[in-house]
Amino acid sequence: MSKTVFTKVDYDLGLLVKYISLGEIGLPDIQRPFVWKNTKVRDLFDSMYKGYPVGYLLFWQNTLTEATRTIGTNNKQKPPRLVIVDGQQRLTSLYAVIKKTPVLRENFEREQIQIAFNPLEERFEVADAAIRRDKAFIQNISILWEDNARVTQIIRCYIASLKNVREITDSEERKIEGSIEKLKGMITFPFTALELASDIDEEAVSDVFVRINSKGTPLSQADFILTLMSVFWDEGRAALEQFCRESRKPSKGNASPFNYFIEPSPDQLLRVGVGVAFKRARLKYVYSRSEEHTSELQSH
Repeated sequence: MSKTVFTKVDYDLGLLVKYISLGEIGLPDIQRPFVWKNTKVRDLFDSMYKGYPVGYLLFWQNTLTEATRTIGTNNKQKPPRLVIVDGQQRLTSLYAVIKKTPVLRENFEREQIQIAFNPLEERFEVADAAIRRDKAFIQNISILWEDNARVTQIIRCYIASLKNVREITDSEERKIEGSIEKLKGMITFPFTALELASDIDEEAVSDVFVRINSKGTPLSQADFILTLMSVFWDEGRAALEQFCRESRKPSKGNASPFNYFIEPSPDQLLRVGVGVAFKRARLKYVYSRSEEHTSELQSH
């Protein structure tokens, strides 16, 4: 049997969220456009609530923690010990809902994902105007994981609100209590992570990355390189995305990349930058000897 380049590590959702908050797990998608639809986030929570498996995560052990920048928000306490290779959209979904953190959409507008829950039907929905008027729903499940949240108080408030519009039987009250407590308990949902060894070079990690299909969507070299940029050169990644953001809206009286014909994406600009820096637009030059080539990109 050939030697594997990974080890299996078990986490629960609460531990993953904690490590992301501290910065030990780098989650670049908090600062990058989030491509999942809210219905897919809803389905993820529904699957976890039902106890279904939701796929493994793939991390890469980061050996350059002293030299790297933290990822995501600016208040991280530690440099990233693990870089997410696969599972970014799932972890972004979970972190955004659990921590009530807005995500950045493809149009570079920020949005708070709100998932509603009907305890009697044990049904999840994306919160819209109709759902927000429906007293049968908890309008935003994020309240269950807020600091100092008390599940008994949330249950009492929900039941009191529902009693304003209909009668509730004793069995329904018990059903409500059980469903909300079960939802709250999803913070212990188990995840399996495969952690790539720290001595694997960037090209090998990229090879693993592009061979993996995440929910049927092929992952690209550009995705992987933007992840690496979040670790090794966050200013460059931010500049790419800022340029793309500004290209979509006209600016009054100031120089602007805006035009009416082209809305570039970060991966398109990345390929242009690689072509200028290395005279060839092959993306592998970025992750091969990453520190040396990051310097090349920075100089251009």
